Amino acid sequence: MTLTLAALCGFAFLAGFVDAVVGGGGLIQIPALFVLMPQLPPALLFGTNKFAAVWGTLSAALQYARRVPLIWPTVLPASLAALLFSFLGAHTVSAIDPALLRPLILILLLAVLGYTLWKKDFGTLHAPRLGRAQQLWLGLATGALIGFYDGFLGPGTGSFLIFAFVGLFGFSFLAASASAKAVNVVTNFAALAYFITHGDVLYATALPMAACNITGSLVGSRLALQRGSGFVRGLFVVVVAVLIARFAYDIFKPQGR
Repeated sequence: MTLTLAALCGFAFLAGFVDAVVGGGGLIQIPALFVLMPQLPPALLFGTNKFAAVWGTLSAALQYARRVPLIWPTVLPASLAALLFSFLGAHTVSAIDPALLRPLILILLLAVLGYTLWKKDFGTLHAPRLGRAQQLWLGLATGALIGFYDGFLGPGTGSFLIFAFVGLFGFSFLAASASAKAVNVVTNFAALAYFITHGDVLYATALPMAACNITGSLVGSRLALQRGSGFVRGLFVVVVAVLIARFAYDIFKPQGR
């Protein structure tokens, strides 16, 4: 168990680092929990992952908030809408098979990657281009759509948020990453409250993982602040490519595996 916990803490550090920069920490931390602790029920593993991850997300959000001015007329409505619609998305899972949406998400991710690579200056400058009223309504729409996706399916939420903040609002990749963290904090704490009240957190594992996730998050956010939008953009491309591979595998893997 000691070796298992040590390995999980290492993955938690890496997940915190990646998540602090561009999101996608769940791509690292959740598979690690399922591979290293296969005897535990999925709900307990998801709850343990959420407990370990939420504190890293919060620490990254605080780091960014000290150095990157957040545009609250956009971030606040997006956060509130994401909170409400993530619950709706989670409720809808029982009525619709999430597998039906995976091909559409794969196409969207391919479009995100293609556009980011094609537009070499995409997200290099922070130049918000919307008025206050437009920020409010588009922020609500963005938070609702991506919040619903987060509750319904989940993987890539942070990356979709970053792309939306860059493409729709004119943020730089650095400012978009900071804004995405603020939204993620709200939705993650809501999910964590659910897992805690249902007893789905293994605290003996989650607490040390949380400490390592926070450490990785602090390293990642500080490096992003030092290196700027170019660094965030590069890691964003890598994470989206991994997401594409993950969704493609889920869609095309042989049946029965």
